[in-house]
Amino acid sequence: MSDRSSEPLFFLSSFSSRAQPSLDPMTELPFVPRERLLKHQQYFQHVHRHTYLKGRFDKITSVAIPLALAGSCLALIGRGVYNMSNGIGKKA
Repeated sequence: MSDRSSEPLFFLSSFSSRAQPSLDPMTELPFVPRERLLKHQQYFQHVHRHTYLKGRFDKITSVAIPLALAGSCLALIGRGVYNMSNGIGKKA
């Protein structure tokens, strides 16, 4: 019975040593300085646009690429309809 009473103390001591960030070998430094990160966060939080258009290259990935794909699909569908209606590309 005395062994069971000592178990929680062991667990508490191991958790308290892991709570200190200076002793934890898994902590790492941030990639950018905190001031720069806060500046970027403030910019993105105060821009009055849709969420998917807030970044610098978001207009390219969210607007231009889908429009280009839709345009090429429509062109290929139109070409296929033209070829089918005129009998171009038939094998027999």
